[in-house]
Amino acid sequence: MCAELLERRLAAILAADVVGYSRLLEANEEETLNALRLHRRELFDPAVETHGGHIIKIMGDGFLVEFGSVLSAARCAVEIQRGMLERNIGIPADRHFAFRIGLNLGDIVFDEDDFHGDGINVAVRLQALAAPGGIACSAAVRHEVANKLGLDFADQGEKTVKNISRPVHVYFADWGNVASGEGMPLATNGHTQAPVNKPSVAILPFANISDDPAQEFFSDGITEDIITDLSNVSGLFVLSRNTVFTWKGRSENLQRIARELGVAYVVEGSVRKAGNHLRINAELIDAASDGHVWAARYDRDLTDIFEVQDEITKAIVEQLRVKLLPEEKEAIEQAPTESVEAYTHFLRGREYYHIASRSNHLMARQSFARAIELDPNYARAYAGIAVCDARLRSQFGTGIPVEDILANTTMALVIDPNLAEAHAAKGFALAVAGNRTEAVSAFEQALSLDANCHEANRYYAEFCVTEGQFELAATHFQRAMEIKPADYGAPIMLVNVLRSLGQTDKASSYARIALKKAEEELRLHPENANVACLGATALAFLGVRDQALEWLARSLATDPDDINIQYNAACTYALLGEIERAIDLLEVWMPQVGIEMRLWFKNDSDLDPIRSHPRYLGLVELSE
Repeated sequence: MCAELLERRLAAILAADVVGYSRLLEANEEETLNALRLHRRELFDPAVETHGGHIIKIMGDGFLVEFGSVLSAARCAVEIQRGMLERNIGIPADRHFAFRIGLNLGDIVFDEDDFHGDGINVAVRLQALAAPGGIACSAAVRHEVANKLGLDFADQGEKTVKNISRPVHVYFADWGNVASGEGMPLATNGHTQAPVNKPSVAILPFANISDDPAQEFFSDGITEDIITDLSNVSGLFVLSRNTVFTWKGRSENLQRIARELGVAYVVEGSVRKAGNHLRINAELIDAASDGHVWAARYDRDLTDIFEVQDEITKAIVEQLRVKLLPEEKEAIEQAPTESVEAYTHFLRGREYYHIASRSNHLMARQSFARAIELDPNYARAYAGIAVCDARLRSQFGTGIPVEDILANTTMALVIDPNLAEAHAAKGFALAVAGNRTEAVSAFEQALSLDANCHEANRYYAEFCVTEGQFELAATHFQRAMEIKPADYGAPIMLVNVLRSLGQTDKASSYARIALKKAEEELRLHPENANVACLGATALAFLGVRDQALEWLARSLATDPDDINIQYNAACTYALLGEIERAIDLLEVWMPQVGIEMRLWFKNDSDLDPIRSHPRYLGLVELSE
């Protein structure tokens, strides 16, 4: 290496990246890329220029910026974070864009077209330690800024970070009451990212290592309950179930997962269930150092499952030095049911329901009913039965009295009046019963109790389609797929709605997203005929005729007698221009289904190609 090609200079270095960028891309690639361009054009790049910075490297969603002074770098960092706070107001939390920023003062060594040096490495490691929307600084930056900008600094002590030989003394900058230098006020509302003064943690899905792969529902249930318990602790920031489950089954470096999710700590574990014996392994990992903070193995009887969950939750709280309030301790110790067997049947029922066939709904209903036999006060099980019955009556023509369906929603709400999924089930049941005004009230009540309730968003979206309220349907379908990324049905139904709104290009984008989710679902559940036939409609819309017919044939071969699959087959044929074949299927299908599906038929854009056909009027008469 020639010495004359090297240039070394002292600089303030700002390292920034977007929290959870991969997750945002997976949910909606086109919108995420457009949003990043917009944030750069309107905020990030102008802030860098205003404060005399120079972007020296862009790595997708990551940026390295050089400044001539530490104060300029700090002012720029605060302006970016304040600006993103304001720009996220009114946007659902899991669609927020948030930067993590690291600031360091150190040497940059320029070597022809490249650069390197510990100054950059430390800045990047600091950025990884920052909370979403936060700023992490080195001791040198803390010393230079001092009290010149009115910033408060939270001393995090020395941290061992990857590929840096010496510990790095870390400070978190509290910019919540800081003026930018120009005296502009800061927004104080709308911030839903992890606060800098709280430990942030992601509970990854516990792996099922039982001999029976079908026990996966049980390990998922344990993960969800630990997330719920930790979410009740005010001193912690805990990522939601819907966010962490996007990483289920993916073999990734834990530091990368933490970086993508924007957390300082990760919990991972495994569950082995054999008869009435249970073994759970759990470990808490510091993402910065990739070091184990705590690990434990629990060998217990199955009846001790709730006790083990409590012990894991309390151990995590203790290791992160968080103080539990009395009501939080009580909430953690409160089991969802006193019967472990009822809990197991509930989890199994929910797993059955995921595959939306008639037989699976019946099996799910049976599991929920067994859970209620074992624990008559299990509110979620009553809601589960109500939803199964509403689906069976509406989509499959089963003669279940609507009074019985509503009675189960009433029982769920008597036991737990604030259970959002029970209000959502009530809305679905009322819609099936034809009480449409009351159904709207029930859906809105569910969403007011929990805007992130997947069931409330999904069922309300379906209801809105039957009412012809396509814009509202699009909003709730999109929200449903954001809350539960594994929901393959929501994006396919969103394609349908976007076509009704005349947004064909956007519908095509979501059709491609839907196919990715459908392929993943088929990989996990090759027996799922429902996802194959829904995928066929998306392929038909995109003009991929041969593959659409291949997916449809797979679906019909798997479950030829399922009338919901026959409906989606008709939709596929209609989109492919095989009008007579589509109408033949619909004439058999129509007399077998309930009012909700008949209303859906009238507003289904998949069937637009058949509406000018003479036989279509006969279908309308059958639907009345």
